[in-house]
Amino acid sequence: MVPDEMDAWVVERPGPIEDGPLRLVRLPVPSPGPGEVLVEVEVCAVCRTDLHLAEGDLPPRRPRTVPGHEAVGRVIAHGPGVNGGPEVGARVGVAWLRTTCGTCRYCRRGAENLCPASTYTGWDADGGYARYLVAPADYVYPLPEDQDPRTLAPLLCAGIIGYRALLRAELPEGGRLGIYGFGASAHLTAQVAIAQGATVHVLTRSKEAQRLALELGAASAAGAYDSPPEPLDSAILFAPVGDLVPVCLEALDRGGTLAIAGIHLTDVPRLDYQRHLFQERQVRSVTANTRADGRGFLEFAARHPLHVETVAYPFEEADRALADLAADRVNGVAVLVMS
Repeated sequence: MVPDEMDAWVVERPGPIEDGPLRLVRLPVPSPGPGEVLVEVEVCAVCRTDLHLAEGDLPPRRPRTVPGHEAVGRVIAHGPGVNGGPEVGARVGVAWLRTTCGTCRYCRRGAENLCPASTYTGWDADGGYARYLVAPADYVYPLPEDQDPRTLAPLLCAGIIGYRALLRAELPEGGRLGIYGFGASAHLTAQVAIAQGATVHVLTRSKEAQRLALELGAASAAGAYDSPPEPLDSAILFAPVGDLVPVCLEALDRGGTLAIAGIHLTDVPRLDYQRHLFQERQVRSVTANTRADGRGFLEFAARHPLHVETVAYPFEEADRALADLAADRVNGVAVLVMS
């Protein structure tokens, strides 16, 4: 039986996390519309994008939005017109990309992440910081029944966007990859790169994150502003710190590529062409992901099981989870667990 109301966290008033922008409220349980499924949420991972939304770095697109776009749950109802989608009772993942138009030139060429009409879970529509959510059936991912949902949830954004960032970084086979920042997405991306035969150097300010990087197989781990022990073929910047862009570029070998993975980045300092860009070094941004990225990553993760470092929080403590994330007190991925 589906109740009439549910507990949910909303962004009441965007602002500094210490001012409490999130509020736990009662909302009506949503009804699935045409082509949608109703999902009872088991867990939802906590992403830095949720923090950007709560603090206003990512301007809210609607009042009192329910954040969360790494939700794992069970389909409990279909809306009209769901044909061939996930069956009732199936475990699915609800991720960041919610809809695209399917007809623009970007969608037609396979770049639906650039669709001007794209919408996003936990930004344009209510997300997984709630007991229930609705999502388009064509945009949810089937997930294994035999795995802990707490280790599946981080794959839906941290894993997928890291996978796309790795593709955008154009790492050559057997190449040398620098990873700047080592949180939720980075610790999964490092494992993918290592499984593909890369040498990975991690540069991050956290000593605990440096320790985890070495445990996961990184060749070295040092401070965020340190130089790696060898020139890099590619680098991925996960930390939302624009000051690190020239640092990353200086670490690149000739022809190297820097991919910037965050949806938000502080201002980038002035670049020196000779030091930072000459010799065909390049900078590339990463904008959301396509469903093909999601399927490709989840298939890779099924073949190469990843160690997912998680910290569980009761659903009722979502505000504490975001505060810990803001203060870099989460070593791995914070995951909200429904009681």
